Amino acid sequence: MDTPDPIRRFVEATNAGDTEAFLDNFTPDAFLSDWGRSFRGREQIARWNQSENIGVQSRFSILGIAAADGTCRVRIAVEGNGFNGEGDMVFTLAASVYRAW
Repeated sequence: MDTPDPIRRFVEATNAGDTEAFLDNFTPDAFLSDWGRSFRGREQIARWNQSENIGVQSRFSILGIAAADGTCRVRIAVEGNGFNGEGDMVFTLAASVYRAW
């Protein structure tokens, strides 16, 4: 499966350390959950980004993608000055993105 554009941009913005491009990937009502902590909207996601993502120089590598039931599960490798290792990220994308697959 090709990487959907919003996920590709999410990874590219993180790897480039581009906070504005990273935040532009989220809708105004976006929801992000990280190990039981919840962040809603651009302001809260910006705080998460600063403490857990670009703020700790994270770099992502996509290892695999599977789409089902309106979501994409992305297996990702993370390196940086925070979490290092592999994990899954689950993205819910706009319906128009799915029609393009």
